[in-house]
Amino acid sequence: MKIGVILPSVATQLSQNLDLAAAARHAEQVGLAGVWHGDHLSIGVPALDCTIALAVAAAATERVHIGTSVYVPALRPRAWAAKQIATLQHVSGGRLLLGVGSGGGPAQWAAAGIPYGERGTRTDIALRVLPALLAGKRVTLPDMPEQSDIELIPPASVPPVWVGNHSTPARRRAAQLGGGWFPSLIPPAQVAAGLSEIIELAAQHQRPTPTVAIGATGVLGASSDLPTRAEIAAGITRVYGRSFEETLPIPITGSPQQAAERIAAYHDAGAHHLVMGIAGGNWRRQCELLAQARALLT
Repeated sequence: MKIGVILPSVATQLSQNLDLAAAARHAEQVGLAGVWHGDHLSIGVPALDCTIALAVAAAATERVHIGTSVYVPALRPRAWAAKQIATLQHVSGGRLLLGVGSGGGPAQWAAAGIPYGERGTRTDIALRVLPALLAGKRVTLPDMPEQSDIELIPPASVPPVWVGNHSTPARRRAAQLGGGWFPSLIPPAQVAAGLSEIIELAAQHQRPTPTVAIGATGVLGASSDLPTRAEIAAGITRVYGRSFEETLPIPITGSPQQAAERIAAYHDAGAHHLVMGIAGGNWRRQCELLAQARALLT
């Protein structure tokens, strides 16, 4: 089971005197497998550009994966999205893991000048044309004039593409167009059920079973200043509009041993990667505790 961590937010960087480069190096030094960053244009809180933040992390590290959790290609012209992805793959030395999604509320899509109702179709098109664009092939995009095509150089190897979300369209994309499935904040039982559906869909299209990664959140340790599982679950409820009863089992909390047991349940359900968003406490110390939990898995 490979375990990565979401890089600290702007607020955490400022309050803990922790820049992105130092954070990425620390995650690598304690033995985590990857550092990840979300892709948010307009969400009402301070957020850095995903590709620039990950370029900083790539330059500061040598071993860890550099991951998008998740990149939204449909917010951008397709050639621009491909150029950003190819650049990240180049500067990281081929360490990119490309989580892809079509999420974010209507305000984010309005800020990009993209109709909210087109996000699904634009995501499907992006997933279909990205491999050829990254490979440096001459490509005619679906919405370009018939005699107009483009070629992006230098080419880059196509990173693993993991389709985010637990929705029916996301599972269909993962089976038909992706190399992985990357849902977040769901229990192991839903991972197992979703994977079973994806296996069947992939077989229908004569494609291999996608890799499974799970996005998680929580805090480890027993300090009184850490948020409780109930407090973290209440936050998920507010943001995603889910019931408190549904979200209460989701946060990973407790000792490294208890966290290892929770992570092992996701592995047993079919996941081979876990990406942890730190929900509170000292970010450096949380990485250390998460690495301890990973060691207990073996």
